[in-house]
Parts: sequence; C-alpha cells; structure tokens
Amino acid sequence: MNVAELIRKKRNGGELTKNEMMYLVLGYTKNKIPDYQFASFLMAVYFKGMSVEETAILTEVMLYSGKVIKLDSICGRKIDKHSTGGVGDKTSLIIAPIVAAAGVVVPMISGRGLGHTGGTLDKLEAIPGFRTDLNLAEYKKVLKKCGAVLIGQTKDIAPADKRIYALRDVTSTVESIPLITASIMSKKLAEGIDGLILDVKTGSGAFMQKQKDAETLATSLINTAKAFNKKVMAFITDMNQPLGNYIGNWFEVLESIQVLQGKKVDDLCELSFNLSGAMIYLGGKASSITEGIKISKELVANGKAFEKFLQMVELQGGDTGVLLNPERYPKSKYIREVKATQSGYLNKIDTYQIGVAAIELGAGREKIDDAIDPKAGIIFHPKIGERISKGDIIAEVFTDRKGKMEDALARIQSSIVISNDAVKKERLIKKIIN
Repeated sequence: MNVAELIRKKRNGGELTKNEMMYLVLGYTKNKIPDYQFASFLMAVYFKGMSVEETAILTEVMLYSGKVIKLDSICGRKIDKHSTGGVGDKTSLIIAPIVAAAGVVVPMISGRGLGHTGGTLDKLEAIPGFRTDLNLAEYKKVLKKCGAVLIGQTKDIAPADKRIYALRDVTSTVESIPLITASIMSKKLAEGIDGLILDVKTGSGAFMQKQKDAETLATSLINTAKAFNKKVMAFITDMNQPLGNYIGNWFEVLESIQVLQGKKVDDLCELSFNLSGAMIYLGGKASSITEGIKISKELVANGKAFEKFLQMVELQGGDTGVLLNPERYPKSKYIREVKATQSGYLNKIDTYQIGVAAIELGAGREKIDDAIDPKAGIIFHPKIGERISKGDIIAEVFTDRKGKMEDALARIQSSIVISNDAVKKERLIKKIIN
C-alpha cells in the first residue's frame, strides 16, 4: 500500500478498509510511517470524518495494537469512568477511591493533558513518587489489594493510541469525534472493564462546545461500547466555567483531597457524587443512581474514601505524607492576583482561555516534549451568576515563569464578562444518556 494514496483517499472523503487502517495505524505505531504523514491523515479525518463502521474499525485496530487485559481473577464488576476533558476537571481522583470503597473494582487507564485541558496522569504525578507507569502484573496487584488503580498506557496497552494521542495534541486534531471515540474506547476496552460511565463536556472549555456535538460524541462512544457488549451511560455536563476552583496539577490534587475529606465544593461535589453514584449502580452495589450517590456521600463522611485514596497512592509509590500535610509542597516563585475592574454579575467565562493561561504558566504542554511544572496553576474564585464587587479577587496565579506572568494575567482578565444585570446560573448536568 502507498501512504500518500491512503491519505488522499481519506482527504477526498473515502472510507478506509480494515487492511488499509491496519497498514496506517500499525505502520505509524512501529515507526514505519513518519509523523508528518500520519499528521496529514489525522487532519484528513478531522475534516472528512469517519463512518460508524470505519470508527469501529479504527477502535479495533488501536485496541489490538497491544494486549487486552483479563481481570477474571479479580472478583466483582469492573467499572470505569472517562471524561472528554475540561479545565479543572479532577473528578477521577475523587471518584476512583469512592467507588472502590463501595466495593466496585475501578481499573482506570488515563491520559495526559490534551490541548488546553489537564490530564489525570499529570495530576497524579504531581504527587511525589507516584507511579503511573505500572506494568500489567503491578496493575493487577494494586487492583487486587485496594480495588482501584490509575495508570497510563504501557507499551502493552493500546500503544497505537499512546502515539496518536500525543500527535493529536500538537497538530490541532483533537476535536474529531471518530478520533476521540477510538482513542477513548481503545484504552477503556483494553482495561478489562464490564461497564463505563462517560462524562462528555460541553461549553467554552470543552472540545465539543455545542451541546448537540457533545451528544453526538456521547452516542458514538455508547454505540462503540455496546458493540463490545459493555454496560454504558453518558452524562452531558457543563464546561462553560472551570470545575471547582483549582486549576493545575498539584492544585487539583489538593482540591480532590479537600473534597475527599468532606469539604463542600458545590459543582465539583455535585458532579463527582453523580458520577460515582452511577458507577456504583452499574457495579451492582446500588439499586439506582440515587442510592449510589447516597453511598458516595456516606463513604466521604466516614473517611473511608480518603483512606482508600491514601492506600492507592501508597501502593503506586506516592508520598502520602504530602497529602496529609500539603503545606510541605513546594511553592511557586511568583504569585499574582487578577481583580475585578467593575462591579456586577459574572456573566460569562471563556474557559478555553483559562486553560491556555494555565499552560503558559507551566501547568501543561505546548510541545510533546515540554516539561510540566506541577505546582503551577490558577485558583479561580467566582462562578457564573455570582455578584462581584470592583476590586474582588477573581483569580490567583502561580508560576516560576516570570516572563509568562503578564500574558497569563491579561488572558484571564479578558476571559471574563461582568454585566449589570443578574445572570442565571449554569446547569451542571445537562442530560443523561442511558
């Protein structure tokens, strides 16, 4: 086969066969096809899309580019959750220990930051010593001991996705429903799960900014999961403002700890408890999502969820001492504030720009090989609909990159709109697709 001809075929709207897809995907995974050619293929997919059948083929090829984990030796249903990504979205760190404490097995293979959004692996690696690179034997060992494990793709798990994921991030081909579907499902199906809860974001800080596009993606993911006989449910949730208040890797770990210790962060708690409640329900430990939510809240209140988090961190090599005493964590060299320039109601936030500002500060990557500063980030205080007075602190900004500070401050300031009239608060959970 000829790579250029296959790129041309997709560019012109053609549908690739399974053999053609295997040739491209496996060729790139094995370094036989260069980045520039596969980037061209990704861009062709971005503009021309894929059929349902073609998306299923891509998912299958990526899935079987590595091993599919068998978890038959571990008792109980295995349920995972996936978010399509947002700013301040740290729910995986909260719900994995809650659900495991409820007796449901949570095998979670997560990703790194993509575009303007943060990645679960980067957040976990902000914990000193935490290993996300466990091999399959270690993965199963941790899962047997504590019921939850969070790792990245190893060389054995969906290696095609690992390479393609990184290339999509730096070639502006993230927001493609077929590519997102195949990326998510190849990892999730490789985990050995029985069921999956999907958190599909919509709004200014999401890849799917329009709700109808988020619902289309959710349907694509659900159809693919069902094709592999998995239980599945999707939540369409708001990303028109950061989730919670903390943005940046260590900051998001810190806010997750606070929630697990019982601190009420309205939007973050609402979403986390709904997602964990749904996972507990699919895992057979509750008769409904409502009962699952109740169980989730009880496990936080009695301390068992936080104990489970500490156990998981310790088993994966992390320093639990810094979780119990977060004041020990290193501080950024430069800290500045963004203040309101007028009084009124917070009308709108360009959440995408908040995410970009966090990357500029060092909390994310602009290139594949960029190093992340785990302590860099933003604490963003108000929520849409809240009353603000001139001079109120909108955000606190933390970085070691002195030269990036002014740009980040200006970006955050320009991302907010304050109006004189009262504003209706955003609905967090917009729809549930079962």
